[in-house]
Amino acid sequence: MAEPARFRRFRRALRYPLEALGLVLGLGLFRLLPVDTASNLGGWLGRTIGPYLPVTRWARINLRLALPDKPGPEIEAVVRGMWDNLGRTAAEYPHLGRITAPASGRVEVIDLSGPPPVQEQVRPGILVSGHLANWEVLPVVACRLGVDLVGIARLPNNPLVRSLIDRLRGVAGGARIPKGAEGAKQAIALLRGGGTLGILADQKMNDGIEADFFGRPAMTAAGPAQLALALDCPLVPARIERLGAARFRMTFHPPLERPATGDRQRDVAALTAALNRLLEEWIGERPQDWLWLHKRWPRAAYEDLDRPGV
Repeated sequence: MAEPARFRRFRRALRYPLEALGLVLGLGLFRLLPVDTASNLGGWLGRTIGPYLPVTRWARINLRLALPDKPGPEIEAVVRGMWDNLGRTAAEYPHLGRITAPASGRVEVIDLSGPPPVQEQVRPGILVSGHLANWEVLPVVACRLGVDLVGIARLPNNPLVRSLIDRLRGVAGGARIPKGAEGAKQAIALLRGGGTLGILADQKMNDGIEADFFGRPAMTAAGPAQLALALDCPLVPARIERLGAARFRMTFHPPLERPATGDRQRDVAALTAALNRLLEEWIGERPQDWLWLHKRWPRAAYEDLDRPGV
């Protein structure tokens, strides 16, 4: 029997404040600590608890799919490293302003995109990256460098949590637009107006296009390639690497070459494949930096491995 609507509303009214309170208390604790201490504590909690959570099974399966030659002990080392990174990322949230402050020296910036420099390359243009290291550092640093970046992001269902996260993300300015049809319209208007769009393009997109990822077909967001080709603007890859506790290297790469065969569908597929290859390269070099918990490939890819005991 379906749950009455009034009960759903009641549960939501109760859950949303409790979720927000838990987030405030957790982030408040980390905020009271020095930056390095908070990052180290978050890393310890992540690598101590994370590997034993049920969801970690998907990270192990994904690693076997993507890196089949990696032996079991190395897979476990990557899993621990991934959770260490995720724990640090959560603990660093309330310190984003301190971490990204130019005087902190915590973020090394390398601009390989030009000339001209990235600030000019992406007016209009698209900065594209993935869920690597502390991916929340990237847009804040870009804004501090003078890139008026507007990111596409999935908004939390809980409006109280959304408000808190927006305040933490917005320490250096920068707006966000939601995923979906309305977000796509806003993205087009932004680029036509000379703005800069930020996209994380490494997760499964059911309504995207098929492109190889670690040697397997995967549904991939075609939006970055479609926008770059339709609006004739550069697609600039941006990579962030974790160098230690609350310390990072951020590299702006040269714009990806935009094919122009006259066949738009083929050009979108080629540009999307090129982006996937670059993400593969980054992830392969530092697999512990990536978010392996996401079911990146179609269901068929998991059939042989998705069973108890894996």
